[in-house]
Amino acid sequence: MSEIEVLRERFLSQLGARGVADNTRKAYASDLSDFLGFLGDSRQSIDLESIRGWLYRMLDAGASKATLARKTSSVKSFTAWLFENDLLESDPGIRLRSPKLDRPLPKVATEKALSGVFERLKESAKDDNPVALMTLCVMELLYATGMRVGELAGIDLDDIDHSRALIRVTGKGNKQRMLPYGANAAEAVASWLSKGRPQFQKETSPNALLLSSRGGRVGVRQLYDTVAKQLAQTPTGPAGPHTLRHSAATHLLDHGADLRAVQEILGHASLATSQIYTHVSIERLRASFEQAHPRA
Repeated sequence: MSEIEVLRERFLSQLGARGVADNTRKAYASDLSDFLGFLGDSRQSIDLESIRGWLYRMLDAGASKATLARKTSSVKSFTAWLFENDLLESDPGIRLRSPKLDRPLPKVATEKALSGVFERLKESAKDDNPVALMTLCVMELLYATGMRVGELAGIDLDDIDHSRALIRVTGKGNKQRMLPYGANAAEAVASWLSKGRPQFQKETSPNALLLSSRGGRVGVRQLYDTVAKQLAQTPTGPAGPHTLRHSAATHLLDHGADLRAVQEILGHASLATSQIYTHVSIERLRASFEQAHPRA
């Protein structure tokens, strides 16, 4: 392993120590491997010219703005770390600018569409159908709390305060927050815990809220497929768990919730990140106006 590859591994290790999410570290690892491979091929050192050369090569190959922005962020973090640790005389990444991304409005399911999903699931969530009981629990919790699917997968039984209808989740950067949930979600959780989970539980099962049919903790992939299957049966079309998160935030604002409360619920570090949902609400209002007003 070359010296620069050793430094790359040190950098990735300190990301883990800082609590950076596994998927983020994997993306950094992939991006930096590609960058170091480019350096080796072109026999260049780490400087502004070599970084731009690497990015221009990807641009010529048809890389999207989102891909270029992510790779720019990866290499900027790496050069900043090298500079902070006196491994570079200056930080070339500080002069890089990420491509400005076109930010589409998030996909949101209508309240009517989701009501149809919940009514259908309640009909199938019988005592002898643990899969349906868990599906209803998953859909109700994701929509009630706006939590991320990875946060849901990580919930343990002792994270739930049934008396106060609160649930503790661990988000990005290992930050924890308490989320309220309503009566419908509480009923779905109770039914799953009393009638569904015991049918999947094994002696070796973890203390996880959600268990697979084999008794292990349910993974993010399985949860994604579960939600996507339900939303595919609605006018929303192809969508995943993040659509429920978007829908929860948008519907909260539609019904008068404060933007800062939505920020806290979603676990956004910045209020600006949450503000996109105000645009979604405005667009929904505009669409209703144009459809209903006689002089629109």
